[in-house]
Amino acid sequence: MPKLTIHDLKLKGKKVFLRVDFNVPLKDGDVASDMRIRASLPTIRHCIEQGAAVVLASHLGRPKGSRKPQFSLAPVSARLSELLKRKVTFFSDCIGPEVEDAVAAAGPGDVLMLENLRFHPGESANDPEFAKKLAAGTSVYINDAFGVVHREHASIVGITKFVGKAAAGFLLEKELKYLTGALEAPERPFVGILGGAKISDKIDIIENLLGKVNCLLIGGAMMFTFQKCLGKNVGNSLYEEDKIELAKMLLEKAGDKIILPSDVVVSSGIEAAYGARIVQADAIPDDGMGLDIGPGTVFRYLDILRSAKTILWNGPMGVFEKDAFAAGTVFIAKAVAECEALSIVGGGDSAAALTKAGVTDRITHVSTGGGASLALLSGHRLPGVEALTEK
Repeated sequence: MPKLTIHDLKLKGKKVFLRVDFNVPLKDGDVASDMRIRASLPTIRHCIEQGAAVVLASHLGRPKGSRKPQFSLAPVSARLSELLKRKVTFFSDCIGPEVEDAVAAAGPGDVLMLENLRFHPGESANDPEFAKKLAAGTSVYINDAFGVVHREHASIVGITKFVGKAAAGFLLEKELKYLTGALEAPERPFVGILGGAKISDKIDIIENLLGKVNCLLIGGAMMFTFQKCLGKNVGNSLYEEDKIELAKMLLEKAGDKIILPSDVVVSSGIEAAYGARIVQADAIPDDGMGLDIGPGTVFRYLDILRSAKTILWNGPMGVFEKDAFAAGTVFIAKAVAECEALSIVGGGDSAAALTKAGVTDRITHVSTGGGASLALLSGHRLPGVEALTEK
């Protein structure tokens, strides 16, 4: 990396502002999934072991600049304390005299957890005064929040102007290593798998990947916009009427790189599992709704994946939340896990599909950041990475 990483820092005796992504689901006042908390534990533990005092900051949900109790990070702080097996001191705000006094008094190994950054409008506005208050008393900034590095927020960008050094944590470094590595210097054949509902959500990704992958396997409802532009009947399947010309242009640009499903699972609707049946992709009945890729498509895709050296997957193949329409996504998840290729999976739905298939631990890298992954795969700039100190 051309930017400083945690490896480059001497942390003994330092006060470290550590931006993490603890935007986790809560249920009945407790953390429902601690995956994102666990992902940053190596960075937190390293700072502690090196003799730093650690000030942790995160957002949770979208409180839109005002204090809303349901978005408090207090339950997250409690769960972190359990995972670290040490005291984590929680504060009811992220700026102010109480926080500044505590930071000033903190010693080596102390861990402080600030309240939700987004309780203040200055966070999303990247307000310099708010950023300066966040940085008060700290001299080192570490960003381990890959999920928000595409945001130009105060705790991501603005704060770097008020500290001595700004570096990437272990998690951020790992995310960038795998995602940028796959895009810039993949071992070939490089196979992309792209699913999800809408082409409009993935236009930039498709265009960016076409110049990099050997082939792009399409699934999800976006397949029907492609089918529609080819003059095929898609019945009641979800498609984007206003993106048909775009789909046609993408197919022309792709040549034979874009591979579409040959068969689909259809039913009368998402809730109509009993009526599910397999039809050819160009023979969907008028009253049929395509809800998953079919077995013929799965086997075609498996053949392609077996020869891959690098696999990048974003987006489910069907409505995998419903068991009747999950087979395509689950089979693809298992196929990716079984391949000897370097495998990278990005996006919340894709990660959930890995969990459903029970193969998460067999994937080379599962990205923790949906929006940031999409931005990087689309070739967009990442302000949070740009703001870090050059080596």
